[in-house]
Amino acid sequence: MYNSRKKQMEEVPEELTAIWSCTNEDCKGWMRHNFAFVNHPTCPQCGSAMAEDERMLAVLNNTSFNQHTE
Repeated sequence: MYNSRKKQMEEVPEELTAIWSCTNEDCKGWMRHNFAFVNHPTCPQCGSAMAEDERMLAVLNNTSFNQHTE
């Protein structure tokens, strides 16, 4: 039988997270700092340089060994 009650959405915890943000004004590219493969990445969308920044994001743990190659 169909249940018309909506499920209550679980709140996702957020925290201030270090990110890399694209420096190109026309690009919205960004990535979490701890998911980058190099110390100073270039934007995977447009190839521009990226700058360190912060953003409120859902808590997400990177369980992979993260060793920057550059």
